[in-house]
Amino acid sequence: MAFYAYLLRCNDGTYYAGHTDDLDYRLAQHLQGTLGGYTARRMPVTLVWCDTFIERDQAFWTERKLKGWSRAKKEALIAGDWDMVQALARNRQG
Repeated sequence: MAFYAYLLRCNDGTYYAGHTDDLDYRLAQHLQGTLGGYTARRMPVTLVWCDTFIERDQAFWTERKLKGWSRAKKEALIAGDWDMVQALARNRQG
């Protein structure tokens, strides 16, 4: 079984990080607003990034990590700009 960490871009331009074991079903839930909460108030949402993991804990910890990232760092991840992700990580560490 695969597990996923993902980023959604909401209609207001904000990002939402989550994790799941069924990405298609979870995305449908977000798009229909059935989960309530953050994304239901900011629809429509668009899947902009995801990664696959072997264990649920890996996906969960990736979600938690993403929630702490700056907007710029999330956008670098979405763009696949690993040099910028690393530079932004160094800037935050001071």
